[in-house]
Parts: sequence; C-alpha cells; structure tokens
Amino acid sequence: MLRAPETVALAAIVVSGGVSAAIDLKTRRVPNAVTFGTAAAGLALAAAHATPVSLTAALIGCVLGLAVMLPGHVFGKTGAGDVKLNAAVGTLLGPKGILVAFVYTALAGGVLAVVVALQRRRLNATIGRTASLVKTCGGTAREVEDGSADNRFAYAPAIALGALAAALGF
Repeated sequence: MLRAPETVALAAIVVSGGVSAAIDLKTRRVPNAVTFGTAAAGLALAAAHATPVSLTAALIGCVLGLAVMLPGHVFGKTGAGDVKLNAAVGTLLGPKGILVAFVYTALAGGVLAVVVALQRRRLNATIGRTASLVKTCGGTAREVEDGSADNRFAYAPAIALGALAAALGF
C-alpha cells in the first residue's frame, strides 16, 4: 500500500507523463510549459515534504535526468523537450529513481521503435541499420539517421512509462 507522499508523487508522474505523451504523440513536441511546470511542481512538492524526495534529492534527480538524456540530444537523436521532460521527472523521482526510470525508458523506447517500424512497414530496414550501427561502433550513424528515412517518433511515451515503472518500484 502506498503512503500519502508516494501517492502524491505517483499522481504527479501519471499526470505529467500522460499530458506530455499525449501532446508529443499529437504534435511531436513536449512544450516548455509541461516540462517546466513538472519541474516546478516536483521542487515545490519536495520543499513541502509532500513526496518521499527531499529538495536536495529533487535537484540532484533533475541534474541526473538531464545528464543521462543530454548526450542523445547533442548527437541529434533525442529532442530537447524529451531531455527537459526527463530532467523534470527527476525532481519527482530523485537520483536513484531517475536512473532506474532511464533504464525502463530505454527499454520502452526500444519496444516503441519496433512498433513504429512495424507500423511504417520498415522493420527489416530498421533492424539492418541498427545492426550496421552496432557493427561499425557508430560509423554508419549518418546513413542510419537519413532524414528521408522516417526514423523519428514521439519519445515522451517511453519517458512516461519509464518514470511510472520506477515510481511503482519495478
């Protein structure tokens, strides 16, 4: 049974994750109002001792959430909204929680990538390009990220699922 602070944190994660995922699926963007609102709520809840995460842990969670997603953005593989969303969720989960969430996010993102590839009828091409990318240690990244290849998809749903899994203690 969840205690009140855990329930508050879980509710905040469900709301922010659901809103960001729905918007990202529709517009392919995660608005600053959602990411900054989530971060502000996480910090306020931590400062008010309304969640199990202390204010210090919320700040560290934010920094770690940013740090683990930022390399993907620097290399052009992740959108800035996704990076900011992950950082914002870190304020609700704290340092350990955001690292666990990141692992679940990567797993959910992999599943979503396969689903999207199936929907777009390009699973064989996706698997072949991924194998080439791994085989060449990233040497074929430009070919894999061909702008005409329709490779991109909304990633906020993966972040939402990863955060939810971490918040539920999986």
